[in-house]
Order: sequence, then structure tokens, then C-alpha cells
Amino acid sequence: MAEAQFLTIEKDEQVARITLNRPKHNVLNIPMMNELNAELAAIAADESLKCVVITGEGRSFCAGVEVADHAPDNVEEMVAVFNKIFELINAIDIPVIAAVNGACLGGGMEVAIACDIVIASKKAIFGQPEIKLGFFPPYAALRLPELVGPAKAIEIVTTGKNYTAKEARKLGFVSQVASEDEFSDVVEKNIKEICHSSPLIIRLNKRAVKRHIGTSFFQGVDLVSNYFLNTMMKTEDTLEGIASFEEKRRPVWKNK
Repeated sequence: MAEAQFLTIEKDEQVARITLNRPKHNVLNIPMMNELNAELAAIAADESLKCVVITGEGRSFCAGVEVADHAPDNVEEMVAVFNKIFELINAIDIPVIAAVNGACLGGGMEVAIACDIVIASKKAIFGQPEIKLGFFPPYAALRLPELVGPAKAIEIVTTGKNYTAKEARKLGFVSQVASEDEFSDVVEKNIKEICHSSPLIIRLNKRAVKRHIGTSFFQGVDLVSNYFLNTMMKTEDTLEGIASFEEKRRPVWKNK
């Protein structure tokens, strides 16, 4: 993979970190989104990782998508490349954390709410201001009703107003809020808690949560129970987890 121009990538054996880095507010353009998609595709294919973190360089997480890319000559390509971000995040079987350090607006907020866990600094600001430019946010129109309900979703997209991190948490699309001084530590604490576990069992947990969505209660119970009995209970790492508990020792995960 060619070196990214608009992203900073850090990866170790457990965690992939993507920092949006296009001064001054990390506004997404088509080349930057192509880079992000390439990295997300690589992460989705890597079964050794346990967690992904997306954050922004500087004072902003991401202030949206380049307005010029909404022009008629560019808009079809822009929408296709933009939608690919959400397809790839949805395909990643490990937790994806949005570490929102500042302005998180428009397409930037859509990227954040696509993630599984949103941790926000108290200085973070969220909003979908597209209506003020004559647009609507397509992914937010799909995702926000799941997170905050249809009425609040309509409020967010039709007023275009900004929300503080505290307000966003109350609405339900932010998981945790931390002070500026504690923000990095809170993000790292969440990463550490996730990384204690087997990468395979992390993936199975996330798949179990998603597996029953859209089914009836009884179908969901059947799906998740079968997944528990016929997939998870047949893994070496589940048996290792039970054995380590009984033997009062740390588990040695095999990712099998």
C-alpha cells in the first residue's frame, strides 16, 4: 500500500490507529477518502487485530466533506467513495472507536457515528449542517434514527444546529465524554480493556450483537444461542478462558 498523504497510520500487533490529517480541519476529499478506504479494507482483512481507533490531527476530528466534491461533475464519485467508508466500517469485526477531539461536523460526524464507540473530548462539537448548504446527510439519515430515534434525527438534520459533547451523550450517539486533560487516557483505557481479550472472541462478540438485528425476538434468541453453542463453544480460546479461570491464571489466547 502506498504511503498515505492525508492519514497518519500507526499499527501494532493489537491496535490500528488512523489519524485524519488534512489541515486545517481534516475535511474529507475524494483522494483522502480513497486512502481511508484502502486502510479500512486492510484492517477488515486482518484477523490478528483487536481494536481500531479513528481520530483527527489538530483542533478538529473532521469538519465534513469538501464542498467542491458535491459539484455535479464530482458528486457521483464522491457519494460512491463516501459510502464505501461505511460499508468497510460495517465489515470490520472488531470494535471501531471514534476518538473525537474537536469539531465533528457533516461527513465527519457521519464517520464518527458509523463507529461502535464514540469517545468525545468536552471541547468536541457535533452537527449535521448540510441543510444550510442545500444538502442532506445520507448516512446520517440512515444511522441517526437507530441511535437517537426518528424525531431527534429529524431535529439534527433539519436544524443543522451544533451539539456539545455532553448534549450528544445525552442524545445517545456519544458513548463517553472526557475532559481535555483526561481524553487520551480515557481512550487508552478503553483500548486496554478491549485488548485483554482474545481477538477471535472479540470478533465473535461483535458479530453476536449484529447477528440478530432486524429479526424477531424469538429468531434472535435462536440465532444468538446457536452461535454461542455451535461456533463460540467450539473455539480453543473459549475453552482456554474457562480453564484459566478455574486454574486462577491469565489466559493464553491462540486466536483459534
